[in-house]
Amino acid sequence: MSDYDALMTISEDGRVIEWRRLAEELFGRPTEEAIGRSIGALMCEVGYANGRDLAPLLVKPLLRDTSLVWQVCAAAGPVSRHEDTEVLKAMFVQAPTALHILDDQLRVVGMNSATRELPDTRAGDLIGKRFTEAYEFENPEEELAVAYGVLTSGDPILNRLVRSAGESGLPNRRTYAISHVRLEDGNGDVLGLVASAVDVTENVHAQSRLAILDLVHARVGRRLDLLAVCEELVDAVVPAFAGVAVVEVIEEVVLGEEPPLAPVHRDAPLRRAAFRGRISAHPVGDRRPLPLGTPFSRVLTDLRPRLVSIKEDSAWLAADPARADSISQSHAHSLIVAPLALHGRALGVVSFYRHEQEDPFEEEDLTLASDVCAHAALCIDNARRYTRERIIASTVQRGLLPPRPVAQTTVEISELHVPGPEGGGTWFDAIALPGARTALIVGEVAGQGVTAAITMGLLRTALRSLALLDLGPDELLARLSDTTCDLAAERAARPPGDPLHSEPLTAGCTIAMYDPVDLTCTIARAGLPGPVAIFPDGTSSTLDVSAGPLLTGPGNAPFPASTFHLPAGTTLAMGTAAIADEVLTGPLRQLLVRGSTRPLPDLCDDIAYELEHDHQTGEAVMLLARMKALPAPRVLTLSLPSDTEAAPIARAAARRQTEAWGLDAETAFTNELIVSELVSNAIRYGAPPPATTPHLRPDVDL
Repeated sequence: MSDYDALMTISEDGRVIEWRRLAEELFGRPTEEAIGRSIGALMCEVGYANGRDLAPLLVKPLLRDTSLVWQVCAAAGPVSRHEDTEVLKAMFVQAPTALHILDDQLRVVGMNSATRELPDTRAGDLIGKRFTEAYEFENPEEELAVAYGVLTSGDPILNRLVRSAGESGLPNRRTYAISHVRLEDGNGDVLGLVASAVDVTENVHAQSRLAILDLVHARVGRRLDLLAVCEELVDAVVPAFAGVAVVEVIEEVVLGEEPPLAPVHRDAPLRRAAFRGRISAHPVGDRRPLPLGTPFSRVLTDLRPRLVSIKEDSAWLAADPARADSISQSHAHSLIVAPLALHGRALGVVSFYRHEQEDPFEEEDLTLASDVCAHAALCIDNARRYTRERIIASTVQRGLLPPRPVAQTTVEISELHVPGPEGGGTWFDAIALPGARTALIVGEVAGQGVTAAITMGLLRTALRSLALLDLGPDELLARLSDTTCDLAAERAARPPGDPLHSEPLTAGCTIAMYDPVDLTCTIARAGLPGPVAIFPDGTSSTLDVSAGPLLTGPGNAPFPASTFHLPAGTTLAMGTAAIADEVLTGPLRQLLVRGSTRPLPDLCDDIAYELEHDHQTGEAVMLLARMKALPAPRVLTLSLPSDTEAAPIARAAARRQTEAWGLDAETAFTNELIVSELVSNAIRYGAPPPATTPHLRPDVDL
C-alpha cells in the first residue's frame, strides 16, 4: 500500500460521494451502503469513533468544478497531534480556495494565501474587517444577511453564486461560489464561520454560452418563413446574450434568390429583418445598402466576425450617423458584428450590442456569436429555399389556371382562389360544350409545391381534352381516374432515390354539366364535398350527389351522377374541401343565401373577407355559377309523328328556323341534313317516347 491511499471522497456537507475498494476492506461496508451517508454516522457504525484499531486517516481538500470536496486517505503509520496540526496548516495555506475564518461578528480573523490572489479583493490587511469588504459584491447587505443566517441556524450555505460589482459596474466583473459553514467548539458554542470563495467566472461564462447556444438551436428555425426566423433569432439572444440585436438580410435572399458570393457589392440593399432593443436606427422592413467604412460593410467583404469596442471617437460612427445616434441613445459600449454566411455566400449580417451595466463582450463571445449566426444562416437559407419553391409553385399554378373562366352565354361565373403558403394543386374551370351546355369543374391534387402544381396542370389538360368527346360527368371522371392512376404508376416506377417515388398521388374532382334548355344540372364527384344550390327564392340546399371515390381509388368503383332541376337564377357553389365545409355548415352558407341576387364578383369578395377574418389556412378554390335559361326565341320545340313523315317535317322546320336566325346558307343546309338524319335514325331504330319534342338550338356546334 502506498503512503497515502485514497479511501473516500466527502462533499462539503459531510456526505460520502466516493467509496473506494480499500474503504470497503477497512470498514467492512460495501459501496452501495456508504454512498450518500453522513460520514459521522457511518464512522460511528463501523466503530471508528470508539477507538477501533484502524489505520490513521488524512484529509486533503480538492477543488472539483466549483465545489470544494475532501479526500480521505489512509496513512501508512500513526499520525501525531503535531502532524495533524501540520496537515491542517497545509490545507489552510495551500488550498486553491479562498478561505476566511470569521468570528461571531463576521470579522475576518484569518485567511489563506488564495484570498490575496483574487482580483476583487481589497489591498491591505483585512484582519478585523468584515468578510464582505474583501469583495465588492453587487449586494453586500444581502451577503451579510445570508452569513448571519448561517451563524444563527447552523445550516450551511454551499456554492451560492454571487457577482462582484467591478469598477463603475462595468468591466471585469467576477462570479464567485460562496460557501458558509458555522464553527463550533467542543461544547457546541458558536465561534464563527468558515467562508470559502471560488472564482467560477470562466465556468459560469462557459455554461452560459452553452445555454445560449442550446436556446438558439431550440428556438431558431421552427418556421419556414425567412422573416419569422430572424424574429426567432433576436428573441433567443436578447437579453440572454446581448441587450440589443439587429438582423439585416440581403434583399435578394429575402426574395428567394441565390445568396451572392463574398465580397458583396457595395450597393447591394439589405433589409432590416428583425430588431430587439430600445432605439432602432431604421424601422424593421427598411431597405438600404450598408455604409462603407463601417464594421458592418467590412463583415460582408470577408465574412469575418468582429469584436468592436464602441467609443465616442470611433471613426466608423461618422459614416453611419443614424446608427451612431441610436448607439449613443442606447448607451451601447460593446459590439459584435457577425456574418450570416453559408458555403462562402453571404446572406446578411447580425449586430449584437451590450449596453449600460452589461459586461462587455470577450473573445470567447465572438466564437459564440459565430456559432449562433452559423445556425441562423442555415435556418434562413432553408427558409429562402422554401420561399423560392413556393414562388415557383405559385407561378406554375397561375400559369396553368385560366386567368378567369371563359364567359358563357347561359351561365354567369365567378371564382374565388385562396392561395396557400406553398402553392398547390387546386384548380377550377368552365368548358363550353355542344348544345349551349357548360361543364363546371373544381379539382384538387393533394400536396403542395411545384409537384402538386404540375400534376394539377396535367389533370386539367387531360380533362379539357376528354370534355371534347361530349361525355357525361360520370364517364369523364372515370377516364380522368384512369389518367391519374397512370401518373401514380409512373411515380411508383421511378428509382427509389427519386423524391416522387414515395410521394403518393391523390386527387379529387367535381364536375357539373348544366343544360340551359332543360334547366337541369348533372353532377358527379370524386372525393370532394357535394355542391350547394341557392335558389332564387332565397332557400338553399346541399345537393345530394352520391360520393364517388378519389381519382386514384382502388378498383373500378363507379362515379355515380345525379341530375337536378335548377331554375334560372339559381347559384351553384362548388369548392374544395377546405372551403366547402364552411359553405355546408358555417356562416358562409348564410352569406351566400343573403347574397343570392348580388353580383357574383361582389359575393366572392364577401366570402374572401369572411375567410380572412376567420384566419382560413391552406389553399382553397370555390366556383360560383348563376344559371340562366336559353331565351325562348333561340329554341325550337317541335312535336313529330312516329312514322316516316317525321323526317321531312323536321327538315322543313329546321330550314325555316335557321333562316329566321339568320344563319348562312351553308350552315343552314348542314343543320337540315343533320336534323333529318337524326330523326330518321330515331324513327327507324328507336321506340316512340311518350312525347317526342326534339329541340333545335342555334348554339349547337355541328
